[in-house]
Amino acid sequence: MKIILGFVGQAGSGKGTAANTLRLKHGATVYAFGDILHDILNRLFLPPSRDFLIKLSQTLRQTFGQDALANAMEKQVDESRAELIVVDGIRRPEDIEDLRKNPSFHLIEISASPETRFERLKKRGEKPDEAAMTWEDFLAMSQRETEATIAAVAAQAEKKITNEGDLAALEKQIEELVAGLRQSASC
Repeated sequence: MKIILGFVGQAGSGKGTAANTLRLKHGATVYAFGDILHDILNRLFLPPSRDFLIKLSQTLRQTFGQDALANAMEKQVDESRAELIVVDGIRRPEDIEDLRKNPSFHLIEISASPETRFERLKKRGEKPDEAAMTWEDFLAMSQRETEATIAAVAAQAEKKITNEGDLAALEKQIEELVAGLRQSASC
């Protein structure tokens, strides 16, 4: 039985770490909304800065419809033969509209305090502008359109993982989540 986990949460909450844990420990196939945008920016030889990612996302949605990225994600998920799939980086209601029609889909919120998320973003330096980010930059980023829609989507999550501890604590919660979903699926 296929299990599809959709991760929603603010930047730095640990969605990518949780997805990577599932990839390494359970062989999950991971699809991220950001990967679609990164691919396009790479083809244009542009850096994957937060500003460019946001502008590209907005342009694609305005030009091709608010569900353009969601449609691409849904096709990837539908075509996958993996038993465990993670959809990372859900941000908007349109991102889950079609995925929710699949009974194997489970929306999971991953959260952490703003202070924890800020420290993680600075340490990881995943995007070129994160390492030099100030607290004021972080607060301004949290107000951008792409971040503002996350709370409404997270409110629809069926499960919540609070990620304030270390990696072992997150992995324990992920293991409990997967075990519970597998048990439910087998009933």
